[in-house]
Amino acid sequence: MSGAAAAPLSILFDLDGTLTDSRPGIVNSTLHALRRFNETRGANLPIPLAESLTYLVGPPLRASFAKLVGPDEADALLKLYRERYEPVGIFENSVYPGIVSTLEALGAMGRRLFVATSKPEHYARRILDHFDLSRFFVAIHGAAADGTRSGKSEIIADLLERHGVRAAEAVMIGDREHDALGARANGARAVGALWGYGSREELRAAGADPLVAQPDRLIAALDAMLPPPG
Repeated sequence: MSGAAAAPLSILFDLDGTLTDSRPGIVNSTLHALRRFNETRGANLPIPLAESLTYLVGPPLRASFAKLVGPDEADALLKLYRERYEPVGIFENSVYPGIVSTLEALGAMGRRLFVATSKPEHYARRILDHFDLSRFFVAIHGAAADGTRSGKSEIIADLLERHGVRAAEAVMIGDREHDALGARANGARAVGALWGYGSREELRAAGADPLVAQPDRLIAALDAMLPPPG
């Protein structure tokens, strides 16, 4: 490949379902929010089974909550969600096996690592600090506190622009279709993380290629598709 390919490769990681398994905190806080919504609004929303809410992990919550209570009440449900998520749910979370050693190895190889998540950026920083993962990343990018810049394509575009990263030299690693679609919308490549919550079919349809089964197989997959850093 030509000169542009010799620049250090930039690797963008999703957070929920890719770096950490955040399902327990998200699901438990959503169930809390639905119960509180019924209590405070005199509503009678059905309380779903926890296992039926896995789809909430990854996409922007406001959009997902609009499907549960309608767009007019999504912000109210989000406020109730944060009652529990901010003090408790945020750390009902765990780092996937193999992530730390993979990040260490990629850094040692000269790769530039970033986080690109639809989670509010201040939450992402708290989580990454708590699990001692922030040290691996050049920068952490997430949704703005006011709810703007929440789509994955917007977050990736902002990251690329602010850090002078050429899309052709960037790869997005994530477990949901939003990660792959956001990368492709910006001209970057996408790798599907099958250890998270998106299915093989979802990721493949969104254009993720390759699909990787475990974090410890990421380096080999990236080596097969990308030039070494210059």
